[in-house]
Amino acid sequence: MQSSLTTGRVPLQLLKLSLPMVWGVLAVLAFSLADTYFIAQLGTNELAAISFTFPVVSILASVAMGLGTGAASVIAREIGKGNRQTVQRLTTDSLLLSFLIVGILAALGLMTITPLFTALGAGSVLLPMIRDYMGIWYLGMVFLVVPLVGNSAIRASGNTMVPSLIMTFAAAANIVADPLLIFGWGPFPALGIQGAALATVLSRAGTLVASLAFLHFRERLLLFTLPSLATLAKSWYRLLFIGVPAAATNLISPLSVGVITGLIARYGAEAVAGFGLASRIEAVALIVPLAISASIGPFVGQNWGAQRYDRVKQALQLSFYFCLGWGVIISILLAMSSSQVIAWFDGNPDVISSANIYLTLVPISYGALGIVLTASSASNALGKPAPAMGMSLSRLLLLYIPLAYLGSQLFGIAGIFGAACLSNGIVGLGAWLWQSRWISPLPRATSEKISTLPEVVVR
Repeated sequence: MQSSLTTGRVPLQLLKLSLPMVWGVLAVLAFSLADTYFIAQLGTNELAAISFTFPVVSILASVAMGLGTGAASVIAREIGKGNRQTVQRLTTDSLLLSFLIVGILAALGLMTITPLFTALGAGSVLLPMIRDYMGIWYLGMVFLVVPLVGNSAIRASGNTMVPSLIMTFAAAANIVADPLLIFGWGPFPALGIQGAALATVLSRAGTLVASLAFLHFRERLLLFTLPSLATLAKSWYRLLFIGVPAAATNLISPLSVGVITGLIARYGAEAVAGFGLASRIEAVALIVPLAISASIGPFVGQNWGAQRYDRVKQALQLSFYFCLGWGVIISILLAMSSSQVIAWFDGNPDVISSANIYLTLVPISYGALGIVLTASSASNALGKPAPAMGMSLSRLLLLYIPLAYLGSQLFGIAGIFGAACLSNGIVGLGAWLWQSRWISPLPRATSEKISTLPEVVVR
């Protein structure tokens, strides 16, 4: 273990961190798309059943990502300080915490499948399918949460290549296993929707083995001695201090999307379909900003721990400018080609129209959204989760939803999408100003760790 991100040229370091993450994000998207595609081949009921599971899976994934964010934040800062024993303790304790939380959530999930999904509106036809899928998914939940936390610890060390390779392996394994277990082939029986869940669990199981093996055999970061209760409690407090707000922040997005979908539903099923299609295209367009935001955390954490504040400032400014440039390029490309891209997926003119409105208006703000994502990641990396939560609350709850309602009354569906653009822009500007004021003053450090720098002023 070494502070690999505290020396060297900042632009080159960010590039080395971000490029593997682009591939990793693509792998995650491929994993999700493969599941959706193969389950859709089973029929409309199966696709509807799996759609009912999305909110629950998203909530549990948000918990896992929150734990990962907390682990990455505290581990990266301790690496920057050069505290190897503390890094080992925090890495091990973060995995122990994830095992404990998985056990609690899986037990609760298994006991509440029927009442929960009945409350969500699933009928008697879909409930057996949901039980078949979620029963297996809950039992294999450990293979989702623990590798995510483990990969976050690996990224905190400055290595984004290995987590990306692990995610790519999972996506490839899932794409191969899905048709074999869903439809059957040779010795493999056709298991239908249960096969989809089993394929997900088995492919994720490989990531658990790979992540833990790398942490133990390559990085030597896992301890096999039991800590005292006081030590364990201290570690878990540090992890949850970042992880709980990060998980709550992650939950805001799916909740707000549900409200916005309700507003769009007033304009018909075609409008909802267009919104959903545009959102999937948007996910691809935002791969680069997402990769940058995922990469900035380890860099900021290590350099903050090493008191290399000049490098923190330079990294944030470079990332912000790159996000703005990327946003300009993508908005122009989508404005020129969105109609043709949408038509590849759906030829319905009403679907094309609503999706085209979205992809004409919202991408104008992608640069600002990239700044928000990057600033939020940096905030968590610094051990300050409140600004990240504030940005998310402001963008989605205080601005987007009220403006979308007002916009729908004044301008129809275009007003809803315009509200997304406006809220991204306002909070993006606020994120830039926050970065300028929060990290001030920033002393110019040498290439060595400086322990005598004045305290950073927090305003």
